[in-house]
Amino acid sequence: MSPAYRGTISMVPQFQKDGVSLYRGDALAVLSVLSDNSVDAILTDPPYSSGGVTLGARQANPAQKYQSSGTKRQYPPMLGDAKDQRSWTMWCTLWLGECWRIARDGAPLMVFTDWRQLPALSDAVQAAGWSWRGIIAWDKRSARPQIGRFRQQCEYVLFATKGRFIPHTRACLPGVYDYPVIAAKKVHLTSKPAELIEDLLAVTAPQASVLDPFMGGGSVGEACIRTGRRYIGMELSAEYFEISRARLENVLAECGQRPDTH
Repeated sequence: MSPAYRGTISMVPQFQKDGVSLYRGDALAVLSVLSDNSVDAILTDPPYSSGGVTLGARQANPAQKYQSSGTKRQYPPMLGDAKDQRSWTMWCTLWLGECWRIARDGAPLMVFTDWRQLPALSDAVQAAGWSWRGIIAWDKRSARPQIGRFRQQCEYVLFATKGRFIPHTRACLPGVYDYPVIAAKKVHLTSKPAELIEDLLAVTAPQASVLDPFMGGGSVGEACIRTGRRYIGMELSAEYFEISRARLENVLAECGQRPDTH
């Protein structure tokens, strides 16, 4: 067994404190034990299984697919990033269907993806029962240069709801967010800025419970803690589970020392 899979896989939280519950296990397996209509929102960043047109290219080491040549920093291996397009779409439909069951009526869904997988993800979201509401662009400000072609410097967040849309803010939220990727802050190969996640959480209710089936490096969890929301995270990789647990414990301790975490 790969070191990334070692350790106990549990259907109960392996960490639970101050509104944060963390599960170590496969997302589909853990989702299956959560109650119907029990969470207020889903915000997650699943493996893209992208980075190439052919199956061989998709099955390449994620560090080769998602990092620029010459990058020296190494991250723990990513799991589940080698599916072909059809199996990835089917897999997404399965976990998105479980999320639909677990979500309360009106719950928002936000899922990160890239330009290659956006069409397949939109199909899976709708096949799972969600009402597709649009996409949000994240401008990373940088990307690999491509002579004669446009830079692929954006990733996307597919936005949907379980049934009717229930607004939780009077603000008119933007459709594009501009945050750079700061290498020194990354703890995962495909980390998203916690500040970006905080902005996305504006569409959820204050103190909402947020489900994240693909915890990765813990950015969604950090944003939930800093904005006063409850967080349910899941991670298959033992290494990333420990990285995220330690990160979120530190954020809980930091926010607990403040008079107000908002």
